[in-house]
Amino acid sequence: MTIASVLQSKGSNVETIAGDATVFDAVRRLGEKRIGALPVIDGGRIAGIMSERDVIYCLRDHGPEVLDWPVSRVMSSPAVTVDSETEVLTALALITQRRIRHLPVVDGGTISGLVSIGDLVKYRMERIEAEADAMRAYIQSA
Repeated sequence: MTIASVLQSKGSNVETIAGDATVFDAVRRLGEKRIGALPVIDGGRIAGIMSERDVIYCLRDHGPEVLDWPVSRVMSSPAVTVDSETEVLTALALITQRRIRHLPVVDGGTISGLVSIGDLVKYRMERIEAEADAMRAYIQSA
């Protein structure tokens, strides 16, 4: 089970933001799209990731003036990424170890998707349930 399988069922549409956009613009986009993070793109490549946590910690430490700052000043960088051939369990371990919730999927230097811990857990649970159903059907047919 690879990240490609997760993206196949979830989709690969990714909302991104430029590093020179304001934090306010990023907050607006996070709220409008009801998402938790935005990969930050600079020159066609991923430069970092801006999450709700980044915004909260920055507001706590610096006050509301951070809303006028560029995203590049607040984002987490470098972004922790995976590629589409990464195993789901490897990605889950990475999320747990790094204490993050979102992983941009980068193939050949280009962002091709984004998976969250929720996406990975949901996919894993569906696979476990399918395996259990198959096992039950096998036992019942014996």
